[in-house]
Amino acid sequence: MLVFAGFAPHPPIIVPEVGGSELDKVTRTVKGMQEWARAAAAARPETLVFISPHGSFLREALGYLGGKELAGDFTAFGAPEVSFRAAADLELARAVAGEAGKAGVEVIEMKESLLARFQANGLDHGIMVPLYYLREAGVDAGLVAFGISLLPFEKLFQFGRALNKAVADSPRRVGLIASGDLSHRLKPGAPAGYDPQGRVFDETIRDALAQMDVERILNLPEELVERAGECGLRPLIMLLGALQDYDVESKVYSYEGPFGVGYLVAGFRIKERRQERQESPYVRLARASLEHYLRTGKLLPAPESVPAGMEERAGVFVSLKKHGRLRGCIGTIEPCQENVAAEIINNAVSAGVQDPRFWPVEPEELPELKISVDVLTPPEPVASEEELDPKRYGVIVRSRGRTGLLLPALEGIDTVEEQVRIARQKAGIRPEEPVQLARFEVIRYE
Repeated sequence: MLVFAGFAPHPPIIVPEVGGSELDKVTRTVKGMQEWARAAAAARPETLVFISPHGSFLREALGYLGGKELAGDFTAFGAPEVSFRAAADLELARAVAGEAGKAGVEVIEMKESLLARFQANGLDHGIMVPLYYLREAGVDAGLVAFGISLLPFEKLFQFGRALNKAVADSPRRVGLIASGDLSHRLKPGAPAGYDPQGRVFDETIRDALAQMDVERILNLPEELVERAGECGLRPLIMLLGALQDYDVESKVYSYEGPFGVGYLVAGFRIKERRQERQESPYVRLARASLEHYLRTGKLLPAPESVPAGMEERAGVFVSLKKHGRLRGCIGTIEPCQENVAAEIINNAVSAGVQDPRFWPVEPEELPELKISVDVLTPPEPVASEEELDPKRYGVIVRSRGRTGLLLPALEGIDTVEEQVRIARQKAGIRPEEPVQLARFEVIRYE
């Protein structure tokens, strides 16, 4: 079970053995970290899950440190006497990987042969700095050490949701720490140069966390993020995904930027698990569209202001489930409408009343429906089944004008052969007939 979560900076200078006399310049951060660590210790965690931007770094997947024991020290920062050694909770790490795979996010165990190749070699300072304060507060726990990825923010958020599912099923008390510094461009002479938007970015993050305004963080302008020159947003998004199913009370313990880098310390008290999962804006629009049609017989008018993230064009699938069983699923491989919002509006109605496998949905069924929305990337042809992966990619099979499609990460479909066979069946393509194959990825909203 998840017992606490936190966002912590990681400048080695706040470790007394490293910072020395410079520690006086970061007193707010030191005090904030001490208070934060005491709150974490009070939750009595048995395993600490870290997400660090300075650990394993993969472009299209996420990695965690393998091995039975994780270790590291501050030799690179002039303090080799400060060292850490802890048992790795591989059972939990692998459970997270399994849940993430179901959500279409690949997770790789970084074993010794991979560590040097992917910039991961034991505990990095993104983990060791907050771990120093946690140990000082009396926390003695096993570790799981995740790195970051260049996956889209939506995928990172989904990874957080998957991480939460694995943690919720764990018999251990788990603490989750996202490690990261904010803008590195707060003043002239800062490590990444100066940009006035760095301060705007930091203030936005600080205010949004204080109010637990997750949508504001997920929809930060790309230009603002780029100009901030930060290293903490991706770990933070993964943490917020993990908190999505909980009522959370946030607390900003401290913020300062004496060296031109923003150091923010924040904690999240887990109050209780929400009985009903909060639906994303994509799902809310799909539900509103189907409800409007069942009530009026007309399509829901497109919103005057297109919701953030729905302005582009893309193929969309809307799936309906009732008590865990499919109740309807219709979508478009490629966009047919002016934007994703309009695609959702049309396909939600089609899934509810035009799927030939099911009777049309009745209005009284609406409260019982679980709706998911899959936004598709453009399909890309593949030469053979060796380029497919049912957990990551959906598949499209084509033969003589017939087309079959199957979404990725579907429960019970674990092999490429099963995925292609079912896609063939949906299109009425016999096993011996040659087919053209294409693959695609999805961002899934629930």
